[in-house]
Amino acid sequence: MSEHPRPSDADREFVAGAYDLHVHVAPDVVPRSVDDLTLARRFAEVGLAGFVLKSHYVPTTERAAVVRAAVPGVDALGALALNVASGGMNPTAVEIAARGGARLVWFPTVDSVNQRETKAKEPEGATPPMWAALQAELRAQGIDPPPVRVVDETGAVGDDVLAVLTLMAKHDLVLATGHLAAAEILAVVRAAAETGVRRIIVTHPEFTSQRLTVDQQLELVDLGAYLERCFTTPYTGKVEWEVMVENIRRTGPAHSFLSSDLGQPVNPPVEDGLPLMARDLLAAGFSEEDVRTMVVDNTRFLAAQPVLAGAR
Repeated sequence: MSEHPRPSDADREFVAGAYDLHVHVAPDVVPRSVDDLTLARRFAEVGLAGFVLKSHYVPTTERAAVVRAAVPGVDALGALALNVASGGMNPTAVEIAARGGARLVWFPTVDSVNQRETKAKEPEGATPPMWAALQAELRAQGIDPPPVRVVDETGAVGDDVLAVLTLMAKHDLVLATGHLAAAEILAVVRAAAETGVRRIIVTHPEFTSQRLTVDQQLELVDLGAYLERCFTTPYTGKVEWEVMVENIRRTGPAHSFLSSDLGQPVNPPVEDGLPLMARDLLAAGFSEEDVRTMVVDNTRFLAAQPVLAGAR
């Protein structure tokens, strides 16, 4: 991996105490560059507080509990993605994940209507996501169930979505919007805010299948959402770095947070994503206070232990 940029000791020290809320690591059904336990040990070595284990296909709550026990001091957090493999908009899956200690729930990603039907073109030279090949293999085998819908033909969220959001509010789970389209994201975030979901993430708004405008991002900020700025989105050529920087300036660092979305064998090590991104934002003219807000303060708020309804 010597061809990748590497952070300095000062870069690592700057992001100490941060969480990475979006990592893809082994075991997984697609190749990954590192396993859970090894990543936790690396996080301990470089002073990062913890990470959220993301799988598009299986819950990660039990894995996270094992990692926490094996590597004390690193807060590995479990999550659930509401794709077909988890039953889609499945309140039972959410309730069981919450009881097992999950911290975050992604709305549909690879099985969202938007991701399945998107006609958005990757910029020339962009690296395709690793799950795309697996999705194609499943379709070739005839495994091609309907996508997971979150809104009806009028654009309103369904009763199953409201049931999921109600449980998320009850357990103080963090909502991440996944790979929904802009109109879906706005509808879900409005419903989540009305239902009492306290922490809301707009998943990589610059990603190819999202590409939210600044006005849409500002509308989501007004609803209380945090905008996720992923290292891999510009690094793999899906958006120009300057576009992401300008989006942060327009929407405000207080409403953005940094994550890596790393774990792919072709990309830098997972633990390098946050310090590299922080270094580049400082070079782009953001103040140390603003960058620390995005990389440390906001990630720690989003990763914090749930506050149950009776204790609020």
